[in-house]
Amino acid sequence: MTAASTLASLPAYRESVRLLACEGERLLAIVAEPRRPPSGDLGLVIVVGGPQYRAGSHRQFVHLARALAAAGTCSLRFDVRGMGDSTGAQRSFEHLAADTGAAIDGLLAAQPQLRRVALWGLCDGASAALLYLHERADPRVAALTLVNPWVRSEASLARTHVKHYYRQRLMQREFWAKLVSGRVAGAALRSLWNNLRAARAHPRAAAHLGERGHATAGDYQTRMAQAWQRFTGPVLLVLSGQDYTAREFTEFAGASLAWRGALSKPNVQSHDMAQADHTFSDSAQRVALEATTAAWLANVQ
Repeated sequence: MTAASTLASLPAYRESVRLLACEGERLLAIVAEPRRPPSGDLGLVIVVGGPQYRAGSHRQFVHLARALAAAGTCSLRFDVRGMGDSTGAQRSFEHLAADTGAAIDGLLAAQPQLRRVALWGLCDGASAALLYLHERADPRVAALTLVNPWVRSEASLARTHVKHYYRQRLMQREFWAKLVSGRVAGAALRSLWNNLRAARAHPRAAAHLGERGHATAGDYQTRMAQAWQRFTGPVLLVLSGQDYTAREFTEFAGASLAWRGALSKPNVQSHDMAQADHTFSDSAQRVALEATTAAWLANVQ
């Protein structure tokens, strides 16, 4: 086999392991880069939110990083403190600013030709990306890809259930037939009543328990909104059609004063994926998301 044929048989990307320092702890990270010189000076950091590690559900983040590297974009995915192979105590998505900053430092150190980064986050990873910008306003962050952002509160979840589940059920003859015949359990009716009552609460009335167990009364959603409103770089918002988290986000953003006009800002590009679930478990939907991200990044550069 010739050298040329050997090179042709290799993947279009290569990966390396990095150890990043973060407030006395060690984060394990994987950098994916093109075999050919990367295009532009923009890299991408995949921000992981809650109890999740660098591979992602269904190895989603692995596939994403490799697809982007094959398309010419360097990326870094990593374990936050207390998760996967990183040291330290586990913490919530609200307290990942130091971890995210260390990941940005790590990618730029590993790839000196890069000067800017895009943050890519799914669910509370998207929320963590916005909270990082709220805390640090890092000028190195040039763009955001936010997928099904997490804005959960008791009231917002209840409103989503009432609008997208119970309203549909109440329109079905089968539901009323079961109700008349007694086949609808009392628990189901109590659930509907409880959701209706919770849905009437003001978005900030439902307390959120932070890292130390203190109630913050939905404060993280407001901080997310403030970061979104201040950010002037390109934003790609991806929403899955088969996902309550995505529906909850649009409901919350539409009802909250802090979010007013955020989704219609001129720097925001929305992309709806009607057949996708929350984690893009269907391979065709996952590949479509990768292609959408790669094409959008190419325009950012």
